[in-house]
Amino acid sequence: MEITFRILLTVFSLTLITVVLLQKGKSAGLAGAISGGAEHLFGKQKARGLDLFLQRLTIGVAVGFFVTALVVAYLVKPV
Repeated sequence: MEITFRILLTVFSLTLITVVLLQKGKSAGLAGAISGGAEHLFGKQKARGLDLFLQRLTIGVAVGFFVTALVVAYLVKPV
């Protein structure tokens, strides 16, 4: 059972890396980091289409990754 969760954790981690790399950058440079964060915080930029799908997929895969990581940490017995 431990091996199954370790394989699942590896799959979640590789999927999370892939999904994050597929997303478009929200802003460019230091000025974009300052103003882009505020615009995203107050909802001026709405994700649509593929961006929305990738955003929701990222959240789902991240939750699966963290849950699986906690399960693996619980199952591993210290030597």
